[in-house]
Amino acid sequence: MLKISEIMKDSLVDKEVETRGWIYRWRESGKIIFIVLRDSTDIIQVIISADNVPPEDFKAAKESGIESSVIIKGIVRKDSRAPNGYEILAKNFKIVGPSINFPISKDKSDEFLLDNRHLWLRSREMTATLKIRSTVFESLHEFFKNESYYEVQAPMFVSSAVEGGSTLFEVPYFGKKAYLTQSSQFYLETFIFTLENVYTIAPSFRAEKSRTRRHLTEFWHCEAEAAWLSNEDMMAFEEKMIYYVIQSVLENNRKELLFLKRDVEKLESIKLPFKRMEYADVIKLGQNVGLDIDYGTDLGADEEHEITKNFDGPTFIVHFPKEIKAFYHRPDPQNPALVLNHDLLAPEGYGEIIGGGERIYDLNELLRRIEEEHLNAEEYYWYIDLRKYGSVPHSGFGLGIDRFIWWIAGLEHIKYAVPYPRNVRRLIP
Repeated sequence: MLKISEIMKDSLVDKEVETRGWIYRWRESGKIIFIVLRDSTDIIQVIISADNVPPEDFKAAKESGIESSVIIKGIVRKDSRAPNGYEILAKNFKIVGPSINFPISKDKSDEFLLDNRHLWLRSREMTATLKIRSTVFESLHEFFKNESYYEVQAPMFVSSAVEGGSTLFEVPYFGKKAYLTQSSQFYLETFIFTLENVYTIAPSFRAEKSRTRRHLTEFWHCEAEAAWLSNEDMMAFEEKMIYYVIQSVLENNRKELLFLKRDVEKLESIKLPFKRMEYADVIKLGQNVGLDIDYGTDLGADEEHEITKNFDGPTFIVHFPKEIKAFYHRPDPQNPALVLNHDLLAPEGYGEIIGGGERIYDLNELLRRIEEEHLNAEEYYWYIDLRKYGSVPHSGFGLGIDRFIWWIAGLEHIKYAVPYPRNVRRLIP
């Protein structure tokens, strides 16, 4: 039993093969039925002629519907008119699982396709995207292993906020308040004192009532923390990682990128090192393109879209004002009004895919920042403890994998980059 991709070879022309899959397209012309068969690897045209198959097989083919699962035996032929240039002249046709009135068709709305995502996953668009997703996840793991990082796991139930209380999902926890994690950062910082360089790939949750094209309430997060690294060191690590993953996708998923009509040249043109821009200069750039923003504005989806539309590659934004970033970012010793952090913005209007930077490692400085932000130090006792017992300089980052895939694949909306997107309006299927 061969996969479809294994059949489309000149060496198999005029030879008998057996394959299986699902009916992707179906049409009838007299005593001949044309179907396009799909499996996880590709599609191929199959010709079922009443003169070449048993009568019961032709009857089964005639009564079959879109997405019926079938087993087919036949002779491989080469024909430039067929999809991918090859076809099978069937000798036998067997239905394994019938499909009657498959509900997905070209005229269905986006909401209908989201309601029926469990069926829309079979589309060639989603198949291509899922293959790209698989490569991205696999190559991220490969990269970290190659860089001698240890994979660790952090809890999904947490007791305090990382990014801000307004975006926490509260859940009951045996009479106590608990929350779904926004980020594994704090827990990853605990691991660096034993393993030094660590990462995790896990879901994170943000209760943001945002309806932009880049927001999800549940998303896959690649996060890392490393002892002894500065903000500059971490940016160099991240750009190397992003470049590695993009090259892996170009190598393994060029066919899928082209099917999705991605301009592959824009990915091929990305070079190291990535550009760096000061936050203050980004604000001026935004003002020059007509945005109503002032210094001290935290860039949102709309601002980043306008600012990055004409970027020709990923760009690091550095030296944000302390007031608009989380308390754990280390103030710049040369200018304490700024922090040693960065956002990585993807080009073509996609915006932020990474946030990271140096963490405060001095105990007194951390306590001052907690007080300035009017936070309850007792809720962060274990995080504070890390600064009491052998603290070291360290940095980290969080990559939104779904946003990364959204950009790499050149998709219109992040919901197309995720198998089952979750946002403020969607919880099913």
